[in-house]
Amino acid sequence: MIKTIIRSIDDMVIVFDEKGEQVPAYQGTYPEVKALILKDAPPEARFGYFPNNGIELKIVPRETW
Repeated sequence: MIKTIIRSIDDMVIVFDEKGEQVPAYQGTYPEVKALILKDAPPEARFGYFPNNGIELKIVPRETW
């Protein structure tokens, strides 16, 4: 199950399950995987990204991710 979704500075998406392991089926560039992730991620999934080339992850609502 998808638990954490992170969009990196270069628009790559990394997805982790509840065990903290990566889920390759949902990883790729943001435009390629966005719709699939939004469709399959449960309501409790956490979405985040790194704003302005920052090093601190910002957690955001799925609607603005």
